[in-house]
Amino acid sequence: MPTFHHDGIDFAYLDEGQGEPILLIHGFASTKEINWVGPGWVTALTGAGRRVIALDNRGHGASGKVYERDAYDPGVMARDALALLDHLAIPRADVMGYSMGGRIGACLALLAPERVRTLILGGIGIHLVEGAGLPVTVAEALLAPSLDDVTDPVGRTFRAFAEQTGSDRQALAACIYGSRRTLTREEVGRITVPTLIAVGTRDEVSGAAAPLAALIPGARVADIPGRDHMRAVGDRVYKDAALAFLAEVH
Repeated sequence: MPTFHHDGIDFAYLDEGQGEPILLIHGFASTKEINWVGPGWVTALTGAGRRVIALDNRGHGASGKVYERDAYDPGVMARDALALLDHLAIPRADVMGYSMGGRIGACLALLAPERVRTLILGGIGIHLVEGAGLPVTVAEALLAPSLDDVTDPVGRTFRAFAEQTGSDRQALAACIYGSRRTLTREEVGRITVPTLIAVGTRDEVSGAAAPLAALIPGARVADIPGRDHMRAVGDRVYKDAALAFLAEVH
């Protein structure tokens, strides 16, 4: 598995296919394999003639672990993604992030708009502006002595998932606290790249897509019917909408 070094951390990434590059940024407690390989995104995108790049975010998967909360600000993690593009000498790429990865992608579009051709925000709606990500009860669940000590249902879900994937629970807890920054309405209003927002109609984590789209000039919405936050990521409607969007804007 290839790696690159940035900000004192070794990052694992994948780089598959040929053609126009698209950078994929996974969500909290996930990995490039769980978020993008397993649900079929890498296959779908390479099959559509794309070069697919995806990293394990800091604190996640095979990338280095850090435990300072400030190290997980979405703007800091956007610089990690930008460093991967630099490492691969890619001047400009499409960017798709899911959930926390959408926060990071939005920050990347503000940090370096000249490097982002298009932006796809999956699993993140108006909570990009009006919500602060997952509740701190998730961090408390991750740090609890055992799963049996966790009563919060959302916390139990993420604690069980972290145990199943063998994740570093201390690093993930720091990420919960550090990645809670929202963007202002003025900031998202400065996102000028073509943007698609895709959210499951039963997703209670992301917030609605349409109110966020109303704040981003020219943004489009793709509703993912009947899907919640966890099940929307690999949905065929989401894939079809993203591929059609990419084909149209190029």
